[in-house]
Amino acid sequence: MALDGFDPHLTRRAMRAEMLDAETERALAYAWRDRRDKQALDRLITAYMRLAISMAVKFRRYGAPMNDLVQEASLGLMKAADRFDPDRGVRFSTYAVWWIKASIQDYVMRNWSLVRTGSTSPQKSLFFNLRRVQARFEREAAARGEQLDQHQLRQMIAMEIGVSLADVETMQGRLSGGDYSLNAPQNTDDGAREWIDVLEDEAPQGADHVELRHDTRQLRTWLIHAMADLNERERHIITERRLRDTPRTLENLGQELSLSKERVRQIEAAAFDKLRKSLEARSREVHHFLS
Repeated sequence: MALDGFDPHLTRRAMRAEMLDAETERALAYAWRDRRDKQALDRLITAYMRLAISMAVKFRRYGAPMNDLVQEASLGLMKAADRFDPDRGVRFSTYAVWWIKASIQDYVMRNWSLVRTGSTSPQKSLFFNLRRVQARFEREAAARGEQLDQHQLRQMIAMEIGVSLADVETMQGRLSGGDYSLNAPQNTDDGAREWIDVLEDEAPQGADHVELRHDTRQLRTWLIHAMADLNERERHIITERRLRDTPRTLENLGQELSLSKERVRQIEAAAFDKLRKSLEARSREVHHFLS
């Protein structure tokens, strides 16, 4: 079986791997669980790599690269081997199927669209079963000589899978096509605008820049005047604690000023309160002048 973009050597190695009987499989599982025997783990995983590949093939219709699907299937197989409990009396293949499938499905859903397609179990079930269920309902209706309208069909799908009608409508939209580039032209004409050209620029415009610079200068002036109202020690503490890229610690300042950490904290809090009141007073003055 030739698979586009997939290493055929891996398939051949998997097909040549040994077939484990239940007793050998259980012994390998015990060796890994109890002694962390890496050779036993490698033998167990190699024997069931064909299972991982066969499950990965079933998801090719979602457009993911085959190598990536096999890699995800392998990760699921390794997770299954790491968590398998041979004391439960089930075959490893039965247990591994669920981990392999979950790993592949998560990968497909992560890479289907830049917009997250679904996260809950019902949404995942909808993603992987919508088209199959829809096709079945359409076949059954055709056999009865009926034709379902889209609303009826969506209601039936929602009831069958156990999701809301809105979930079905949303998923149908997402499955109808992939993501589109914002650099794609709006039409086929030469020199046509790209879709990105019609997006609103959220960056500050010219007037916004002027207003921002004015407000920044005003605030800086107010801060300078407010700092001038502090005594030298208060200014020093505020500068070192609030205006540095890397603020100094209370302990460090206390050692410099021969004060306790608590006393430095009290001075800082009182000085900061003075600054706040000074800035609020100037702001009220401006508001009163403009009103």
